[in-house]
Amino acid sequence: MTTAPEPAKPGRYLVVGSGMAAAACARALLADGSEVTVLDRAETAGTADLAAAGARVVIAHPAPLSLLDDVDEVIVSPGVPPHDPLAAAAVKAGLDVYSEPELAWRRRGPGAAPWLALTGTNGKTTTVTMVASILRAAGRRTEALGNIGVPLVASAEDLDAVAVELSSFQLHWSSRMAPPIAAVLNLADDHLEWHLTFDAYAGAKFEIWRDPDCVAIGNADDPRVAAALNAAGRRAIWFTLGAPDRGAFGVSDGWLVDNATEDRPVRLIEASRIRPSGQHNVANALAAAAMTRAYGVTVEAVRDGLAGYVPEPHRNAPVAEVAGVAYVDDSKATNPHAALGSLLAYPSIVWVAGGQLKGVDVTEMVVAVAPRLRGAVLLGTDRAEIAAALARHAPDVPVVDVPDTDDGAMRAVVTAAARLARPGDTVLLAPAAASKDMYTSYSARGDAFARAVAELPA
Repeated sequence: MTTAPEPAKPGRYLVVGSGMAAAACARALLADGSEVTVLDRAETAGTADLAAAGARVVIAHPAPLSLLDDVDEVIVSPGVPPHDPLAAAAVKAGLDVYSEPELAWRRRGPGAAPWLALTGTNGKTTTVTMVASILRAAGRRTEALGNIGVPLVASAEDLDAVAVELSSFQLHWSSRMAPPIAAVLNLADDHLEWHLTFDAYAGAKFEIWRDPDCVAIGNADDPRVAAALNAAGRRAIWFTLGAPDRGAFGVSDGWLVDNATEDRPVRLIEASRIRPSGQHNVANALAAAAMTRAYGVTVEAVRDGLAGYVPEPHRNAPVAEVAGVAYVDDSKATNPHAALGSLLAYPSIVWVAGGQLKGVDVTEMVVAVAPRLRGAVLLGTDRAEIAAALARHAPDVPVVDVPDTDDGAMRAVVTAAARLARPGDTVLLAPAAASKDMYTSYSARGDAFARAVAELPA
């Protein structure tokens, strides 16, 4: 049963961080009349604005644990791990510690819009924006919120339904949040530096199914997701890239098919019309269809929403074709599982990879894609690990190492890739790693790739 919302009441809160989500929490709590202390490592425009709004701002690193003596609850930015000294001390002291989506859940009023929520290692933003596109095609007022960048606590109040992307960080720092429709897209090693173990990472993901009465949607093709959903023993809808059994969404004769919500299989849309391309995005579309059909939208809305869907940037996005070679930006592929899905979408590839691997092994991915590789160009702090895997499992693939870390690094990368490519090949930026070693974000990395491609001689 979904936990009933509690009325907002003034209290004493410590908000850790001053970024977008943390600032939205602080402002919402100040509006309730609460006492808010904001902790950050350095003064920023955000801390100045919150001080002007009435928050007490503390600039300190490491954080003084004495701050916990004067608060009732602690709201942490999602990037704060459970082994952070302040967070661990707050939990040990019995304080309620949570993050922005949990606050938004607790603040919902009577008749609040239902959450169609999803999580997974990869495909979250693509799927949540597909869900929003389908809901709009059905005439529903909606927004895609959460880990996608727009805080839930600051969302509009006149929505019919909310498409919610949740990260493992946000789910770990939650205790009451219980969406009535909840999907897990897939699971692969990621963020082990934060969760420390895979079991802790997976356990956080599965908290999205906290409500025992929720419609739980899961990927039948992912053994870890399938095992968890089977063990949960609850109402389930599956999705698969194969032909769907009863109770599942799948692909049959080139069509996405709903064999779960009607008394017979129903065709939704041709798989060839799904964008971005790739089987992993067909799986994302199936998950979005399952979630929205469970909510009650029509077949026509699913078809129109997916047909009219405009992909988010840096997700298998075509950049240009130069001298018969296609250049594709999938900078959002920040772990091997995501990069694998993108690499399998093209037959002959010059692979641009590297960055921060976050403790994740790339061996299985390299083995799977080796036959497709024309060459590889590596950059970033952990490029040597990818080079070693290529040397072991794809020794005939030429590899170019680019050690540069300045603004011209991507230009050198793209120039090297162009030399390796042949007409008909795809130069694919699918880094399999995070970007913060060289760029402010994965989007900045993708933009640098596109600029370098634009500078190639025709």
